[in-house]
Amino acid sequence: MSDPAAGAPVALYVHVPLCLSKCGYCDFNSAAVDVAAPVSAGSDTDLGDAYVDAVIAHVEHAVASGVLDRIPSIYIGGGTPTLLGARLVRLVDAVRALPGIAPDAELTVETNPETTSALLVQALAKAGVTRFSLGVQSFDNAVLATLGRRHDAHTAEKAAQVLRDCGRPFSVDLICGVPGQSAASWRESVVRAIATGAGHVSVYPLSIEDGTPLAREIDAGALPEPDADVAADMMQAAAALLREACLERYEVASYARAGGHSRHNTVYWTGGAYLGVGPGAASMMPVGMLRRLAPAVRPDEDVAQDWRARFTWTETLEGILGEPWAGVPQLVETLSPADALREDAMLGMRMARGISVELAEKAAVVAVLESLAGDGLVELAQGRWRPTERGWLLGNEVFSSIWAGE
Repeated sequence: MSDPAAGAPVALYVHVPLCLSKCGYCDFNSAAVDVAAPVSAGSDTDLGDAYVDAVIAHVEHAVASGVLDRIPSIYIGGGTPTLLGARLVRLVDAVRALPGIAPDAELTVETNPETTSALLVQALAKAGVTRFSLGVQSFDNAVLATLGRRHDAHTAEKAAQVLRDCGRPFSVDLICGVPGQSAASWRESVVRAIATGAGHVSVYPLSIEDGTPLAREIDAGALPEPDADVAADMMQAAAALLREACLERYEVASYARAGGHSRHNTVYWTGGAYLGVGPGAASMMPVGMLRRLAPAVRPDEDVAQDWRARFTWTETLEGILGEPWAGVPQLVETLSPADALREDAMLGMRMARGISVELAEKAAVVAVLESLAGDGLVELAQGRWRPTERGWLLGNEVFSSIWAGE
């Protein structure tokens, strides 16, 4: 059977699970490591170089399998990719040289303030990085301490200056609803983020994840439980401040100046295919592509080539350092074309532009949207279903209703 997805665009995500230290709220697949340590006893190769070698091998295998024929965007996230130093430049050089990369491909690198040096940033820009994402989270030193961040506000502002001086667009991430964070502190952080000159700002309410140090502090009574209503008020305050600064919301948590949208992240919200390389990195693509990547994989014999597959190849650092694409994928989930359309409708409602009437009809969610419109959560305007301001704040209700189809 021919694969209808052959030659389709696939965005590439590279996960670098290496950090100087683990933040108190983080449950991402990452760990504090010494990237300069030998990868094994007696080895002349350090962990950082071994990791870059492994990522390049995995990506080249995917290219040889025909999965990465067309690459519209690349995102190198973490962890802390810039902890790799000059090794990261080698990785960027390798992915920039891939035959399927689009001439105008967006290539984003995440960085933290304490690892953002002018020398490294300039080298990355020269290698072809088109965009940086700076993990600030707050410009309040007390809030940063609660979150377990290594940097202070001054270091964050210096890092933003480095990124501004290099001439590449950059984004700043902020977290609200942190225990002990006041409304005034939050507003000041948003104002200072705007003052950095960032063309993109992402604002997220704090999520308390089981097993994290922050969760244990809250369980022990050392910190108060985050208040969802306070976080919602902070999100609204940020929206107003960012709008005044001409940073318009284009996704529930993302604001950008004209032309500053994250093209890579938009792939996730619009049903595009993406390949994740690295421990815990998620992938989503048609089953036919997955079978090209690993011919032995058969999620279900009755699943057709055009079904959607979501998978994580390995959860461990050892897994990525081994033979490329060895073993079998983890957490395989497949969606029928009908389920995939409903998922596209659900994720599309994260976007300010919403979804077209045509997609709503194909996904069979028009009745759901009409019901949500009656509750003031969505609206139909100019041929598109879009979330209202109230819908932004009650997004989980919107998304769950669309996914359930009722």
